[in-house]
Amino acid sequence: MLAICSGFEKSVHIVLSLEIKVDAHVRGYVGEQVKLKCIFKSTSSVTDKLTIDWTYRPPSSSRTESIFHYQSFQYPTTAGTFRDRISWVGDVYKGDASISISNPTIKDNGTFSCAVKNPPDVHHNIPMTELIVTERGFGTMLSSVALLSILVFIPSTVVVILLLVRMVRKSVGLKKRSKSGYKKSSIEVSDDTDQEEEDNCMARLCVRCAECLDSDYEETY
Repeated sequence: MLAICSGFEKSVHIVLSLEIKVDAHVRGYVGEQVKLKCIFKSTSSVTDKLTIDWTYRPPSSSRTESIFHYQSFQYPTTAGTFRDRISWVGDVYKGDASISISNPTIKDNGTFSCAVKNPPDVHHNIPMTELIVTERGFGTMLSSVALLSILVFIPSTVVVILLLVRMVRKSVGLKKRSKSGYKKSSIEVSDDTDQEEEDNCMARLCVRCAECLDSDYEETY
């Protein structure tokens, strides 16, 4: 009888009625808030019995540390490395159990796990997120500056270059036309004629003024 029961127990398979999804890898930068996503899907409606637990395990260590607990209200850790740095950014009614870490440091690198229980749905996969916090280096800043240049400065530079090219082409075209005896239109001819007449008038006026000065000079003698 015991053997039958034992055999029956071995044939039982636990069906996961609650599914959890997280980001396998998250990159953060020192001093900049980082979000750890945790999305769950339950076959049961959310009640005040739902609990959420976030734990942290340092690199190359088997020791785990509880950093956040939720049941109707959020209870971030009040001790340890993450004291006063964990914030609740989720919404259980939307299946969101995410948290955020403020002022992260390189010492925060490690593995985070999100556990959700929504009775009677208590069995689920155990997803883990590996957090990698680094300094935001010169390369990252340079890429931001480069992106700003592409979006702002380069288009304006292209417009200026196009205008300069157009002006140069127009100037070269006018010189080629003047050298090759280009036949001008009636408008261009009238403009040139008016200009020549103005130049002639100015020349005659200058000559006349010179003659007057000469005559006055001769009369004094």
